[in-house]
Amino acid sequence: MTNDSTFSTNPAKEELLHALRQRLREIIIEKSLKFAPPDQPFILTSGLSSTYYINGKKTTADPEGLYCLAQFIFESVKETEIEAIGGPTLGADPIVGAVAALSQIMEQPIPLFIVRKEAKKHGTQSQIEGADIAGKKVVLVEDVITTGGSVFKAVEAVKSAGAEILDVLAIVDREQGGREAFAQAGLPYHPIFTISELMPDS
Repeated sequence: MTNDSTFSTNPAKEELLHALRQRLREIIIEKSLKFAPPDQPFILTSGLSSTYYINGKKTTADPEGLYCLAQFIFESVKETEIEAIGGPTLGADPIVGAVAALSQIMEQPIPLFIVRKEAKKHGTQSQIEGADIAGKKVVLVEDVITTGGSVFKAVEAVKSAGAEILDVLAIVDREQGGREAFAQAGLPYHPIFTISELMPDS
């Protein structure tokens, strides 16, 4: 189970992260968690069917939700060796933009990058837009993780660009194999929530 101590051992920081996490949970449940009608399951990007759906973009489109998320992530990574933050488009786009903007306000700037689904066929033909991450230590972010497939594609692109991955962060882990896949690949992985922590009886 994910908890605030995953990210911090400083009591004051833990208190802040706990408050942010509690508010984020409320926003995610209100904005992002939807349940399917009987016998009409949602079909996920992974191809799996589900009785519920987490639309992380509803939380990252909410001003308070995005701010709480950006602050939570910034506080979680600011004392690491992070040199850039990014992730696969589209889920990571608003998150890393908000973290980068907040980091500038806090005078600890963290450049951002976005990983395209595939390399451009024109111009620089790059798959990664934004900060130059060659030789840099980076953190990858995604909104919702099921099997981790979209993140693993980003991992390949980031490693090919010469970056070192410090951590993979997610808003929600659906507990359908993502954590195990990251562990098998030797990648540090920290979801803010597991889906179990968002269900009505949790």
